[in-house]
Amino acid sequence: MVALDAEPQTVDPRFATDATASRISDLVHVGLTRNDASGRRVPSLASSWRFADPTTLIFTLRTDLRFADGTPVRASDVVATYEAVLDPALGSPKRAGLDMLAGVTAPDDATVVMRLRAPFAPFLDATGLGVVPAGRAHDPSEIREGAGPFRVVRVDRGERVVLAPNPAWPEPATIDPLEFRVVPDPLVRLLELRRGGVQLAQDTPEPELLEWLRAVPGLRVRRQPGTSFAYLALNLRDPRLARRRVREAIALALDRDRLLRAVLGDMARPASGLLAPEHWAFVAVPSTPFDPTRARRLLDRAGFPDPDGAGPAPRFRLLYKTSSVPARRRLAEALQAQLADVGIALDVRTYEWGTVYADVRAGRFEVAAMAWVGVGDPDLFYLTLHSTMTPPAGYNRGHYASTVMDRLVEQGRRALDVATRQRVYARVQRRAARDLPMIPLWWEDRVVIESTRLVDFEPQPSGDLLGLATARME
Repeated sequence: MVALDAEPQTVDPRFATDATASRISDLVHVGLTRNDASGRRVPSLASSWRFADPTTLIFTLRTDLRFADGTPVRASDVVATYEAVLDPALGSPKRAGLDMLAGVTAPDDATVVMRLRAPFAPFLDATGLGVVPAGRAHDPSEIREGAGPFRVVRVDRGERVVLAPNPAWPEPATIDPLEFRVVPDPLVRLLELRRGGVQLAQDTPEPELLEWLRAVPGLRVRRQPGTSFAYLALNLRDPRLARRRVREAIALALDRDRLLRAVLGDMARPASGLLAPEHWAFVAVPSTPFDPTRARRLLDRAGFPDPDGAGPAPRFRLLYKTSSVPARRRLAEALQAQLADVGIALDVRTYEWGTVYADVRAGRFEVAAMAWVGVGDPDLFYLTLHSTMTPPAGYNRGHYASTVMDRLVEQGRRALDVATRQRVYARVQRRAARDLPMIPLWWEDRVVIESTRLVDFEPQPSGDLLGLATARME
């Protein structure tokens, strides 16, 4: 049994966007390609691919994969899946990632041909989309039948998702059943781990309990650098947050070292931006220092003087939405205190994670604690920062707009060689560090607590759980 701190919104790859849903969906559904640890694409459903020309991509499919009902996965299933996601009537949030796809065809059962509107370097990142059966690809109801190593046997909303091995998988998984149980309370998760009711949990321990966990018989704790990027999402439609000086002042007011100690017990690295150092396109950019004195000066210049000097009256108030888990509440309290020191009052509201996520996607927020998990191609900068990528088209939920950034992320899409893309995305990362459309916090370490009975499970920096397909219980 695997403990989850939040309920997956769906197991359907056409709609899964939150981290929990994506991790479970990847066990049930298979895409043409998948990410490796450095963010590069490697084969999955496709055994190989090649560019016939700069706008034509040809995939050769494996012939040994079947859906859970025993039906072979054919090129027609791939075509139907992509056409469905491109159909506005389906309402898939994955549609924006396919906007350069002009058409997809299947000349035979094992070949898929994708034609692009123009040369488009990051398109391979979109080929991680899980493939569903052709007959249901346009069905808006949740699809649980995939061709991955597991199949869905039960979903109890808010409680659990139960998987079983897909008997048609080339090397069938041995963990049967594989149950994901929603346990929002971290203390309950720890107690379940101790008594053996749960055999695996990721990123769950309170910092002060980590050493206690290491001493529990039958448990193993593993920790390694992670790539999940934690940040403060800002809604730039708010006229205060639309001012760069205000955003910079917020960043200057944050003592990230103290936040890390208070919230995560130093189990993270201060982040300069979206891409972690392990990513192939990462470039080191200076992080905003902790400088509350300069933060106050910037707020004065931005037109928000302190109304009573060192008194209690704030310059202005911001509404901060976050989930109700203890670590998020601790972060909220620490942010509240640090921002109050420069005259910004933070009104904290806590909700279930699903509510926070829905509000951020809909733009119903001012400030929110968020994270990106499993960053692949740096074209994610386009989807999150280009001015046209506001919801529902993309992930620019803060409505950031910059003609300079638009031009840079467009160049990144057109550049076909890796060296050129690295140079372009170095400029993108420097621009983002200057404009601060979001406030970087940290790259969280990957902490895994597992039963010593769980064998051959290899944690990944992104947090994906594909290792469960080859793990076993002793």
